[in-house]
Amino acid sequence: MAQIDDHRWMTRAIELAHRCPPATGAYSVGAVIVGENGEEIAFGFSREVDDTVHAEESALAKVAPDDPRLATATIYSTLEPCSQRMSWPRTCTQLILEAKIPRVVIAWREPSLFVADCQGYELLGAAGVTVVGMPELGERARAMKAHLAV
Repeated sequence: MAQIDDHRWMTRAIELAHRCPPATGAYSVGAVIVGENGEEIAFGFSREVDDTVHAEESALAKVAPDDPRLATATIYSTLEPCSQRMSWPRTCTQLILEAKIPRVVIAWREPSLFVADCQGYELLGAAGVTVVGMPELGERARAMKAHLAV
């Protein structure tokens, strides 16, 4: 198995977040799914296909649910996957668990601006998913959200 470069892939996710159409009431988030050999499987960003799509959801929609690469993949997201959602019946945390992705890397935890107590990090960890934080890239991941009081 190849060593995956977390910094490289989180930087890619941050670049994707910059592609999000602007929104005053939502974060700009980028996500990329990377296979165990370091190949990009899929990417997504907030509002990529409509005003309600989340980055992780968009990336996962581009991969067949039974794609065997997901069982050993890592998903990089610039923001903690949502654990509550008004616009869709399934959260990004649920989608990641359903895809059986074993490793999630995030740049920063979701603040309480839109969701009082996001539990994505805890729910993923409790389900046996390895969750890695990259706070050293948190400021870069938050940069395109400066218009929000975060």
